[in-house]
Amino acid sequence: MKIYFDNAATTPMDPEVIQAMLPIMQNGFGNPSSIHSWGREIKTHIENARKSVAKHLNTSPAEIFFTSGGTEANNTALFCSIRDLGVKHAITSPIEHHAVLHTLEELKAEGKIRLSYVELDEKGHVKLDHLEKLLSESKEKSLVSLMHANNEIGNLLPLKETGEICKKYDAIFHCDTVQTMAHYKFDLQDVHVHFITCAAHKFHGPKGVGFLYINHAVKIHPFIFGGAQERNMRGGTENVYGIVGLAKAMDIAYAHLEDHQKHVGGLKKYMAEKLLENIPGIQFNGDTMGRSLYTVLNVAFPPTDFSEMLLFS
Repeated sequence: MKIYFDNAATTPMDPEVIQAMLPIMQNGFGNPSSIHSWGREIKTHIENARKSVAKHLNTSPAEIFFTSGGTEANNTALFCSIRDLGVKHAITSPIEHHAVLHTLEELKAEGKIRLSYVELDEKGHVKLDHLEKLLSESKEKSLVSLMHANNEIGNLLPLKETGEICKKYDAIFHCDTVQTMAHYKFDLQDVHVHFITCAAHKFHGPKGVGFLYINHAVKIHPFIFGGAQERNMRGGTENVYGIVGLAKAMDIAYAHLEDHQKHVGGLKKYMAEKLLENIPGIQFNGDTMGRSLYTVLNVAFPPTDFSEMLLFS
């Protein structure tokens, strides 16, 4: 019997998602930029998906832009904030996903920004008082880029409180929500955030598709040029069946959200308890049973000969 433990990296596609995508893959060959009936029909699928996503997040469809996934969405938010919004100072944490961390390090190396790192507490949570200190001392326009949930240790950022700190100091706030999208409810009318990101394969959707939310209060230019797709924001023919699959996966996730949280959270708690009972010296990284993502359990096995083989298996 094989059991898959790596859902934080990617999830298997839901059979209902596959069924929703198949008709587009088989018959939906029209280019959504074409004005004839085949193109217009396919364009309708994209816009219906956009409306569905926006409804789940309580925002406008005009603020949702489909991308190739979370990495592109994060890069777009970061590069365009610095190029178009006057940002000269970026603040992040040392344990962000590389899609954010390496991007900001490259921008620093190019001399485009000054880069600061917010301090973490002993469990790996962002110290919000230090974030406020960094913002209060900054003389330049600042960008704050912090993930909603750490993809490795699972720690959750208090999203609304962080947004209010950014608002207080007129900072641009980008939140990498790839690990939490469709796992938690988002009300974007109630949170001060300029950019959030998504990758469909984190919630039983297809790989190679995601979206970037851009708050209407900020205006940026395209990151990828070459066409007028996505309302002139992203050049390139849309991944139509991927977009349809993303929307379907999100519909399913939000229809069963509370049951899923309870079930998977219970599995996490059960596994932690059994590991503690059966393996002396085992430890957990992050705030395992505190302010933590219910889908992530980060385990540190005691040094033994089997540790690496266990991970490999």
